Amino acid sequence: MNRRTLLRTTTVLGAATLAAGAAGHAGAAPAPAAAGVSGAPRPDGPLRVHVVLFDGVEELDFTAPYEVFSASGYFTDREVAVRYVTMTGARVVEAAYGTRVRVDHRWAPAEADVLVVPGGGYARPEDPGVWAEIRRGTLPRALAAAQRPGLTISALCTGVMLLSAAGLTRGRPCTTHHRARADLEQQGGVLKNARVVDDGDLVTAGGVTSGLDLALWLVRRELNAEAAIGLEEMLEYEARGTVWTAGRS
Repeated sequence: MNRRTLLRTTTVLGAATLAAGAAGHAGAAPAPAAAGVSGAPRPDGPLRVHVVLFDGVEELDFTAPYEVFSASGYFTDREVAVRYVTMTGARVVEAAYGTRVRVDHRWAPAEADVLVVPGGGYARPEDPGVWAEIRRGTLPRALAAAQRPGLTISALCTGVMLLSAAGLTRGRPCTTHHRARADLEQQGGVLKNARVVDDGDLVTAGGVTSGLDLALWLVRRELNAEAAIGLEEMLEYEARGTVWTAGRS
């Protein structure tokens, strides 16, 4: 028995127990459905997730979603392909606290189903990070040009400000780290008091640790609820906060 099979067998048993308990809880409310989510079959191809890195990116902002999406493959028969990408191709990225990450893949949004944009460095405008990327302009322009049917662009923490610089949040429901909320609203974002805000092809989340909740929500939406429950059991983390979805005020 390989590691994938073993982990799915042992962890999904625990997840099934959680699901059964939840079903039997009197008055338990069903999870809200995201915009465009239905019982329709998912595509047969892999779920392709690209996590965008840049110098000054916050470590937990990018590692948490990467681990959630990578581990989701243990709980679904659909292949999940996750990669780090940069605008400048293969290179070493130095994160906010000095972690160095070798990135082997170039920016290629046409090859992705989900883009995840982390944040970092927003409180230090003079350092590498979100402000530097906004001033440079390359990543915001690329994000604006990446929009197409079938692609979900998501961001968490101050990575949402990169989407704002790209014009993607103007007039749309969204959220970000609490220290950037005023800036996001001033730039035209329609702020929602939620941990995760799902407006269909645009999904945003609050600060730092909300990357876990963003990824768990997208796993639930793009794969299935059982996969999300299995991940929570494996990671020993329960999704927290409110998920706002389109069609709900």
